[in-house]
Amino acid sequence: MKTDVSKPITIAITGMNCKPDNPGPGLAVARCLRMAYGKDIRIIGLSYDVLDAGLYLEEFCDASYLLPYPSAGEQQLMQRIEHIQSQEHVDCLIPCLDAELLSFSRLKHEFEHLGIHMLIPDVSQLRDRNKDRLGELAHNAGIRYPETKNITSANFFYHCHDEGWTYPLVVKGIFYDAHVVNNADEGAAAFRTIAASWGYPVLVQRYVEGHEVNLTAIGDGKGNLLGSVMMRKQAVTDKGKAWSCVTIEDQQLKDDALKLVKALQWQGPLEVEMLRDKDGQALLIEINPRFPAWIYLAAEAGSNLPAGLIDLMMDKEPSFEAPKVGMMMIRYAQETVIDLKTFESMAMTGSYHSSNIDTA
Repeated sequence: MKTDVSKPITIAITGMNCKPDNPGPGLAVARCLRMAYGKDIRIIGLSYDVLDAGLYLEEFCDASYLLPYPSAGEQQLMQRIEHIQSQEHVDCLIPCLDAELLSFSRLKHEFEHLGIHMLIPDVSQLRDRNKDRLGELAHNAGIRYPETKNITSANFFYHCHDEGWTYPLVVKGIFYDAHVVNNADEGAAAFRTIAASWGYPVLVQRYVEGHEVNLTAIGDGKGNLLGSVMMRKQAVTDKGKAWSCVTIEDQQLKDDALKLVKALQWQGPLEVEMLRDKDGQALLIEINPRFPAWIYLAAEAGSNLPAGLIDLMMDKEPSFEAPKVGMMMIRYAQETVIDLKTFESMAMTGSYHSSNIDTA
């Protein structure tokens, strides 16, 4: 069923990459909004790489633009957004990648001055859920958390037994990436790979055997969760991303997520990842400050969170149905074929407009 809108609105969505082993959430968010609004809205896809296939999928994006990488700085990002806004008149923007959220949060007031609405966590909320501070947050909220250590040298892996650390261990980046390592050489290699991609510190965490359960929802900024959907991972990629998952009802997961949201007074989308060990106890893994890549499963289960987020940004009361339990997602890879001229246009101009719309 389509959602009624008083006038067509334009929504920009970042994270339109579609890597099979580590997909961005942007395309799934776009699918949710197409489900809710059909062609009654315009969707502007935003991404950082000319090879991000979601940029070229005309059924989801009416126009697409490249953004400067976060390392380019906030001034270049702001200049690019100003240009996009002059062309597209964006009403709402949904950031979908962890590494960009800090810059978007800092620039929120400048975006609002341009007429672009966002509902995202503020700088302090992002800081307090960072992986290097998550243990303190979990402790204050009364939630179990695996012992974690910040490291800046690969030498740790050759002497970790002296500090009581035993293999296997989990090596994590501050933003993304996690590797289970079984010896010092694997640990050092994972450390170098993660540090080269995401910088320091690199985190080492005690390995806990169990299965992963996740919750996604929207925080209203007042300590409440809206539209919660929970799932259990059934199969994962080499990077630990869900290849298959099924919706569940897990009261402890929901209770713990609510404790975290209350502690943070979280506003905007989030995903809480927890691990249920062999004894049935749940441990917090991380809090992601955006919708997950499996968000389309939530919509199919009856809780279209991206559509509800748009309602909130447009000062409307969102309505969520109780999600169906036992809905299963199986991810697949699909080829996107485009004309070489389309690719060259994106590479040279940084933008692409669907052939289905009038760009005049």
